[in-house]
Amino acid sequence: MATQAGTKTEMTHTERVRAAVNGGEVDRVPVAFWHHFRPEGSGTKMARATYHFFVESFDLDIAKIMPDIPYPFPRQSIHEPNDWRLIEPIDPLRSRFFTQRAEAVIDLRQRVGNGTPIIVTVFSPMTEAMHFAPSKEQFIQLATEHPAVVHEALATIAGNLRQHISDVIDAGADGVFFALQGCTTDYMTPEQYKEFGRPYDLMALAGAENGWLNILHIHGEQNLMFNEMLDYPTQVLNWSDRLAGPSLREARAVTNRCLMGGWNEFGPLSNGPAEKIKQEADDALKQTGGRRFILANGCSVPDDTDERWLRIARDYVNDL
Repeated sequence: MATQAGTKTEMTHTERVRAAVNGGEVDRVPVAFWHHFRPEGSGTKMARATYHFFVESFDLDIAKIMPDIPYPFPRQSIHEPNDWRLIEPIDPLRSRFFTQRAEAVIDLRQRVGNGTPIIVTVFSPMTEAMHFAPSKEQFIQLATEHPAVVHEALATIAGNLRQHISDVIDAGADGVFFALQGCTTDYMTPEQYKEFGRPYDLMALAGAENGWLNILHIHGEQNLMFNEMLDYPTQVLNWSDRLAGPSLREARAVTNRCLMGGWNEFGPLSNGPAEKIKQEADDALKQTGGRRFILANGCSVPDDTDERWLRIARDYVNDL
């Protein structure tokens, strides 16, 4: 425990989040929110931007590195089946994708010490693969018509990401924010995701086995394959509960995992008014009972969000 505030013991950020993940008592609900940063591809700049936002500006309970260094393969470059064969294993010692992200973790850990947990955003293998195709729809078409070469590419991507995840945790991260895209019936059937998504998600997540704060982000604004992801080996679930559903209450009925959400990222948290921000926070605590819960946005708030709304949200948590 860290300090005494009157008769109430105040936890460190790490103690608070660990307690929430494990279903223990907390001095207050853990809180986090985020948007994307563009620190021009340097690990040091990423660490500095992350520290400024999550620690100096808002004193949040989780520091989330959101790297702008992309997976080293050209976006929207695959048009023919054999193009998938151009995806190769990555040498972690020679790739900036690996080295600069690990450098960001090392730098940030030196800044925050052990009192704040650090996570690193990592996109799933299929999410990356969909970026390489001209569109998500064309990825599905290529995967359906030429499954062998697509499976081979996905396995290579998953192996690279497994190594990357292991590296950032070895560098000092407490886990990863593992973001799934495509896991909605707006893009594919559950059977297609089971074939082209799930096996490679699990292969990549094997690199996170030493992390205690792995967060599964199920991305989408509607028709999520939520129940299909409940057995993934992560400690926390995050999704747009206000937009896509299920609600926090509905999710609590089907899993005892720590839930992360409660604020609509496109609603009051990014647009106000203050009373609506507070109402969503109060409602989220009612739905979850405040146990095994981290109050957060369902997905990134817009990058141009007026920080006064984020300040109101952060300050209100102290009163909950």
